[in-house]
Formats: sequence, structure tokens, C-alpha cells
Amino acid sequence: MRISTSTIYQQGAARISDLQSSLVKTQQQLSTGRRILTPADDPVAAARALDVTQSQSVNAQYATNRQTAVSSLTAVEGSLTSVTSLLQDVRTLVISAGNGALSDADRGYIAASIRGRFDDLLALANASDGAGNYLFSGYQTAAPPFNKTSVTTGGVTVTGAQYVGDQGQRMLQVDSSRQLAISASGQAIFQPAGKDIFKTLNDLATLLETPGTTNLASGLSTANGDITQALDNVLKVRASVGSRLKELDSLDSAGSSRDIQYSQTLSWLQDVDYAKAISQLSQQQTTLQAAQQSFVKIAGLSLFNYL
Repeated sequence: MRISTSTIYQQGAARISDLQSSLVKTQQQLSTGRRILTPADDPVAAARALDVTQSQSVNAQYATNRQTAVSSLTAVEGSLTSVTSLLQDVRTLVISAGNGALSDADRGYIAASIRGRFDDLLALANASDGAGNYLFSGYQTAAPPFNKTSVTTGGVTVTGAQYVGDQGQRMLQVDSSRQLAISASGQAIFQPAGKDIFKTLNDLATLLETPGTTNLASGLSTANGDITQALDNVLKVRASVGSRLKELDSLDSAGSSRDIQYSQTLSWLQDVDYAKAISQLSQQQTTLQAAQQSFVKIAGLSLFNYL
């Protein structure tokens, strides 16, 4: 069987081309650190890596959502902490106002202080987060939840606060099977079941501004009871917020563990074995050199060399 010169050249060139392609592929694997350069390299592993990558991206989005939730709930907790301190101060003022040694003018000073606390409480109820969203408006985050009202009847001015938000709670998906409330209704905090803390403060200030009132003791007792009830309600909401923050910590820990697992799985599927790849590269270089040298010798064979 005779082999033509063109066949020798074609087969030699094809063999050298294949060896060069394999060498280049190994070099790319070493430079990128990836065993799979195209899905054709390992279709099963490539498909699995795609699934894991998508899962890792979703897990990362949940982590971002949890950070948003923590930021919002921390703002809620900060505002309610200030509300707690304010109500405790008011309760101290109520106790002080019951001192029989105080004059009408002294009680007037306390009333003025309570009027100031009213405005402070309204500001806290209309608090917003760092993004400008109002914390206690329900879904109506673009508008303050409370409007200050003032009605004068028969020479008596009644100051209050009207809730203009809604009863919604903004929810955020913080894990694959968990949605968490990141806001609270202002009405449920400051005006629950008809117990309006703003009305309580106004009535208390009005009571102390009235000279020689005969129902001072009973009025102060009622105010103290209403403030204590409002304080208990705020503490209940704070406990709920604290519970959600603690849950977010747990979810963050679990999410971080999942992310590590995803990274390890991707590394196992995609990363190149450097020791094996370097050994293979050396072998391919040697094989390519041998093929090139053999081709040169074979291509140079001629019967004229023996004449």
C-alpha cells in the first residue's frame, strides 16, 4: 500500500493541530483556574454549576433583603426607644404634678413641658428611615402618618394627631420560605383600640393648665394609667421588633453557611486541579515536540537519498 506525500502532510498537520489545541486548552485552564471552559468540556458538571450559580445568586439577594430589613427594623427600634424614654419622662412629670405643694403656676410649667413632649412624640411618630420612607405609615411610605390637629371650642383648644396612614405592614422576602414585616402601623402603636396617647397628653396638659381644678387627683390617676398602658404597648411592639432582628441574625448565619457550601460545590465542579493540569501540560509539550520532530523527519524522506 502506497501512502502519498499529500496524505503524510495532511495527517501530520492534523495531528500537530490536535496536540496544539489540547496544549492551548490546558494553558487556558491554568490561566483561568477553571476546568470547564465551555459546556462541551463537561456537560453534566456545567449544567450543575449553572444551577448552583443561580442558587447562590438568589441566596445573595436574600442576604441583601435581610440587610434592608435590619436597617428598617433598626430605625423602628431606635424611634420606639426614644418613644419609651419620652413616655417614662411624662409619667415622672405626672407623679411630680400630684405634689400638693405645687402652685397653679408650677403645674402650668409642667403642662408646658408636656406640650413640648407632645410635639416630640409627634416627630417620633413621623420618623423616617435613611431612604426617606416613613416608618409608621403602613404602605403609605411617602407621606407622614400623623397630622397635627387643633380645634378650638368655647375658648378651649384641643390638640391632637390624626392618623392618615393605613394598617398595612411592608413585607420583605428574607429567605426562600420566610417573609418578614419591616414596618408597623402607627395607629396600632400610638392609638391602639381607641387609646390615643396624643389625646392623653393633651388632656393631661389641659388638666394642669386649669387653675384650682377639683378633679386633679383623679385626672392624674387616669393619665398615669393611660400612659402606662401606652408604654406597655410600645414595649410589646419593641419586643416583636427585637424578635425579628434576632431571627434575621439566625437567617444571616444560615445564609452565610449556604453561600460557603455553594462556593465549595462550584469549586469542586469548575476549578482545575493545578497539579494534574501542570503535569498534563508538560506531557503535552513533550508530545507536541516529538510529533513536530517526527513530522520533519518523515516529510524529508526521499528515494533520492539512497541513490
